[in-house]
Amino acid sequence: MVDRAVAERIATADAVVEAPAPVQPIDLTDDAKVTQVLDLAERVGEVVLSAGTAVTDTTDQVDFIASTYGLKCDIDVTYNSIRISAERGPALPPASTMRVVHYRSLDFTRLAAVDRLTRRIRRELPPPDEALAALEDITTAPHPYNRWVATFGWALMAAAIALLLNGGLLIALISFAATTAIDRVNRRLNHRGLPFFFQHMMGGMIAALPAVLVSTFLRDLELDPALIIAAGISVLLAGLQLVGAVEDAITGAPITAAARMLEVVMMTGGIIAGIVLTLRVSELLNLTVPTVSMSSARDLTNLPLKLLAGAITSAAFALACYAERRALAAAAFSGAAAIVVFLLVQHAGFGPIVSSGVAAVVVGLAGGLLARRSLTPPLVVAVAGITPLLPGLRVYRGLYALLNDEQLFGINQLFSAIAVGCALAAGVTLGEWIARDLRRPRILLRFGAIRRPRLRGLVSTGGHAARSVRP
Repeated sequence: MVDRAVAERIATADAVVEAPAPVQPIDLTDDAKVTQVLDLAERVGEVVLSAGTAVTDTTDQVDFIASTYGLKCDIDVTYNSIRISAERGPALPPASTMRVVHYRSLDFTRLAAVDRLTRRIRRELPPPDEALAALEDITTAPHPYNRWVATFGWALMAAAIALLLNGGLLIALISFAATTAIDRVNRRLNHRGLPFFFQHMMGGMIAALPAVLVSTFLRDLELDPALIIAAGISVLLAGLQLVGAVEDAITGAPITAAARMLEVVMMTGGIIAGIVLTLRVSELLNLTVPTVSMSSARDLTNLPLKLLAGAITSAAFALACYAERRALAAAAFSGAAAIVVFLLVQHAGFGPIVSSGVAAVVVGLAGGLLARRSLTPPLVVAVAGITPLLPGLRVYRGLYALLNDEQLFGINQLFSAIAVGCALAAGVTLGEWIARDLRRPRILLRFGAIRRPRLRGLVSTGGHAARSVRP
């Protein structure tokens, strides 16, 4: 059953082996070829690192590219840079290079395309210049669909979260409209170079404004406008690299983990600042601040709707990040599975932190297995799968308590939100490890199934010539 579910494919990061050839693929004395390979490895690492991949997996990807072409390298990956030093034998000096990784918007199609290019390099071993040209086409290609489609994805995600929190259809429609405004305004501000902290602050302000208006002028409709703010917070939190930060901390990359976690904290602080500013101004204008229920909004009532909302939330996030169609289905499956597991564990008597962690383990496991069936990187499925469980409502509960002089309860809620976020990220990491461990024994015994690359002519092996072998 497992074989049928995951097919015979494995994620690229799980199959990092030495060069699948009996000879060195490039001439180590050729400075130009060595530089091309190092550039190729660094640029592949840049794509996966900027997407939020953990340092260990990024290092494996870079090492895989370099070793496939015959280079033995020391690799140092940090938050925004990749350094490689390649050994070329005792008679030649080492070749070193460094690349600074700049932040880019999430594009899961680009990430999947780089993953497929890595597989192609393993199977066919194309010349370095040909592989570089293919990578250049991937990184310079426009997004696979219009920006308005991504805006629709973010808005649909907010509406689904509102439904997931029992907000009702009208609250979902208002959340849809508010998130559309957030995305379009922040896009304009990004074009003008405004720092991301202030963009998140603006997003928090826009998320809180319709909730205040509903509380003030539509109070007779018996709506729960606090859920509009909760949906907006969840959308703004979804794009942060929380999973990568916690995974780096767990897997032994403390410097990058600290940098990523600081970024997450700063961006979350921007969201909170924007919401608090809007609520304080509303009080000065004698407008009504949305109240919030302190009871859990996630229970087993109306389960079919919650499953559908969870699936839509994850699929919409993947759509907003320009995922491929096959990844949308995998993300929807993982989101629904996360909701089911979370509700069942919580119904069994566990708290939200344990429930979130167990659900995230299932999501990470599903990401590792579904990624092999759909040829989609595990990060795409895992990050999308936990979006329905992001603690947006818990963050607003903490803010509301602090604004009403309930400091102890407010701090408790905010720390609980942080704990839920860390449990989600740690659970995804554990689930991905389980997925890899399930497949590793058979893979290590099946090197014969790896097709050897086709090499033409004589290839240097660091001073000795060897004739290429064609299987």
